[in-house]
Amino acid sequence: MDHPESRTRARMMVAGFAWNAAGRGLPLLLALALTPVLVHQLGVDRWGLFTLALAMVGVFGVFDFGVGQALTRALSERIGQGRGEEAAGLVGAALVALAAASLLLAVGLWLGVPVLVERLLKVPPALQDQAIAAMRILAAAAPLVVLNAALWGVLSAYQRFRAANLVSIPVNIFYYLGPVLVLLAWDDLRAVMATLVAVRLANTLSYLLLLRRLARQVLATPLRLRLVVPLLRLGGWMTFSGVLTQALLYADRFLIGALLSLAAVAWYATPLDLVMRVWMLPVAVAQTLLPAFASAHGRFPGQTAALLRRGALLVMGLVLPVALALAGGGREILGLWLGPDFAAGGGTVLRILGVGIFFSCLAFVPGTLIDAIGRPDVTARFALAQAVVYLPLAMLMLAWAGIEGAALAWSLRCAADCLGKLWLATRLYPAAAEAVRRLWPALAAAGCGLVAMAAAGAPSLRLATAALALAAFALLALRLLDPAERERIGGLLRHPMGLLRAEGRS
Repeated sequence: MDHPESRTRARMMVAGFAWNAAGRGLPLLLALALTPVLVHQLGVDRWGLFTLALAMVGVFGVFDFGVGQALTRALSERIGQGRGEEAAGLVGAALVALAAASLLLAVGLWLGVPVLVERLLKVPPALQDQAIAAMRILAAAAPLVVLNAALWGVLSAYQRFRAANLVSIPVNIFYYLGPVLVLLAWDDLRAVMATLVAVRLANTLSYLLLLRRLARQVLATPLRLRLVVPLLRLGGWMTFSGVLTQALLYADRFLIGALLSLAAVAWYATPLDLVMRVWMLPVAVAQTLLPAFASAHGRFPGQTAALLRRGALLVMGLVLPVALALAGGGREILGLWLGPDFAAGGGTVLRILGVGIFFSCLAFVPGTLIDAIGRPDVTARFALAQAVVYLPLAMLMLAWAGIEGAALAWSLRCAADCLGKLWLATRLYPAAAEAVRRLWPALAAAGCGLVAMAAAGAPSLRLATAALALAAFALLALRLLDPAERERIGGLLRHPMGLLRAEGRS
């Protein structure tokens, strides 16, 4: 569906979200289930190396320099403007440039592994040779991770979320299941790393298979590397903003470790890691919104603003029940999951963070619009301004109220980030002003309900607060929907399987 109006339809948006959520959620559930098995198979030392390896793979993704997201935006904009024939040249230039840069990264990692293992990490001598060989095998995954990010960006631009997730879900499942199976036959860390590389290669080949028609066009198109320059400029700002956001997410635990104790870090970081799992929902929505925003914002401001409103309502509706549960039952949740010690140490922290995660999730929607209109530099500068204010505030509140103070500072920053991005979206894209104005009552009801939930004491009071907050939000959210939107939602609820067949084309 190449017409920009059709790319913003409710059915397409809900289908995209459903597939993206499944693509992230199913492998995550399997990973949680298989973690104890892998710990038992590998042992503590090799498990530690395995987790470091997974962290390295995550770092590899930074070296696509934001080109994957920039490709989604650039291709979607061209599709919306009727210039889809320019895709082959743009994609070819991006893939060649990223392949060259990631190969250099892989070579650098291969050469630096001995220093990492022998000098920086406390690897037992008996395990060092195996660790060096395993890490060097993993270095081969760097180009695959970078190329996969770009290919996912292309598939997103064409809104092929169903096809992309149908091939990536089995691949991602084997990213966790594969090491368990291979360790049954070959109890060696090198086998585990080779499995991870093989899974990444399978992911690359599956994406190329989906894009085979475009791939043939790329091979027939002359290479023009200068087309990469605008992508790198746009993607660079996206990368800077993302890295800075990640730094803000992790800075407080380092402050706690420096000012308090490692035990305090555990009481704080564990609830924070738990609430960050909720990000899976807004990320799935944002991946769906980006190509639609980029295609429609120039020619169809009304539809773009309506999409912003619907996207924000979807995120709030999905996240609010989870956030209320976290804000009201932090101690009980940690007690059931990790025992009474964690409940006593981090229960209050989890309740406070439960309020902040709601605003953190909602911020994805206006942030995606700002990226889609080509202004990620604004969100990057806004993140830098937050860092200037947040880090001193976190230190002061940490000294004043311990880890609960740090949690409060984190939640306040999330609220400021959300409200600030909503305001920036209206300034940079005036057509969104009315949509954002209509969101305020529902947002206020949800925010007040979460604060009251975190402050409530007795379980009966918490249940009553949660019910009231959900009812108030639901009534206000329904008033925000147009009659046609309510009718479409009713149709989707009556025939839910139909939306899973909605798909774009390459």
